[in-house]
Amino acid sequence: MTLIRKGSRRIVVDGTAYRWRLRGRPTCSQGLTWSPCTFAVEHADTPGRTLLVTTDQPHPSNWIGRAARPVLPSNVATAVRLALHLGWTPTAPGAAFHLDRSTGFEPWS
Repeated sequence: MTLIRKGSRRIVVDGTAYRWRLRGRPTCSQGLTWSPCTFAVEHADTPGRTLLVTTDQPHPSNWIGRAARPVLPSNVATAVRLALHLGWTPTAPGAAFHLDRSTGFEPWS
């Protein structure tokens, strides 16, 4: 799975270039704050396994107006480093690598 270039941002982590993307509009579940915000990361030059990160925050554009912190490049860099430590190989082919950081997320009831 490769990221759509439109809307993706470039980031360099420890000398390696990646592209990352956050959905501009939330999914229905994210809009209602039933599920947390997610973003995707891939190697910029040789995309292989995509990193899918589940955050502990609601999507910033949720429909409920629930307070949410934006996903910052520093958050992306931290997730990339952790995923690499856990075995993510961004240039290898294969299924997406899931990194769940949603501990502490409380869905809207």
